Amino acid sequence: MRLLTVVGNRPQFVKAAAVSGPLRERHEEVLVHTGQHYDRELSQVFFDELGLPKPDHHLALGTGSNTAQTARMLEALEPLLGSVAPDAVLVYGDTNSTLAGGLAAAQRGVPVAHVEAGMRSFDRSMPEELNRVLTDHLSALLLCPTQAASQNLEREGAAGEVVVVGDVMVDVAQLVQPRARVRTDLIEAHGLRPGEYALVTAHRAGNVDDSVRLGRLVELLERLDRPVLFPVHPRTRARLDAAGLADRLASAEGVHVTHPLGYLEFTALLCHADVVLTDSGGVQKEAYLAGVPCVTLRANTEWMETVQTGWNALADLDVERALAAAARDVPVQRPQLYGDGKAGERVVAAIESLSY
Repeated sequence: MRLLTVVGNRPQFVKAAAVSGPLRERHEEVLVHTGQHYDRELSQVFFDELGLPKPDHHLALGTGSNTAQTARMLEALEPLLGSVAPDAVLVYGDTNSTLAGGLAAAQRGVPVAHVEAGMRSFDRSMPEELNRVLTDHLSALLLCPTQAASQNLEREGAAGEVVVVGDVMVDVAQLVQPRARVRTDLIEAHGLRPGEYALVTAHRAGNVDDSVRLGRLVELLERLDRPVLFPVHPRTRARLDAAGLADRLASAEGVHVTHPLGYLEFTALLCHADVVLTDSGGVQKEAYLAGVPCVTLRANTEWMETVQTGWNALADLDVERALAAAARDVPVQRPQLYGDGKAGERVVAAIESLSY
């Protein structure tokens, strides 16, 4: 088979790293990078560190609103699909790249396989929720990380074939986390000690585009009772500057602000953190896989299993609630929620069924 894979941001590079290897052992893959993440810290470094093949096509379409970005991706993908003539298109997650890749393929009658299908936050105000719902309902093959995701699709009456494959992030975590855990030098390089700091990420529009909520985030970081490492996403940095909060954050005692980090360095810092605070769905799950308690700076999550087991707490941007959640005790049990590390192989096996 010839597969065209569409990726565009950090989590998708990580997920694709779990699938591309076993896929290329038996099939031809044409890899398209939309350029949704175009900074080296959010893009090229992940290809380098995870061994992801160099993209066959780089569309460089990273700027603009969600609507404008998706429209440009659709326009660029249409002729590419015609020239590549793939048997199927593979998309990951819930970004503009996901929706554009899926919609462009479906409009040409090319089957779409969606990795991480069926995930729901049930918050349609999130662009990611719209992207994942729409992609699911145009996909021929829905590759779910959990049984709960499969049940979501059943309730919605999704037309595609549903297969629970497990979470491809587990595959990558099992490969990278052991290597990352021994890199305590990466923690010390930031002036931190293992187990004695909080790792923070924030980039979602609902948090950083609202100056009031962004101010609450800065207050939260100022009030945490331990050192804080905050790798700042380019979007967040721009919003901090615009809101006049960048200098306040830079001068906050105990808050270490840095540029975005490569996957190995970020994973090392995550594995050795005392707690993670984030609005990222992927980081919530990475924290769970690393055995680090998480505080989610949102009112909802698509990874409810992490909340139900006590390893994740929903705090939104309520400063007092977030501080209390960051101080809570770590649960004793951490069940295997997301599979055995062989999801990539199951993805390929499921895609092969499309050829019959």
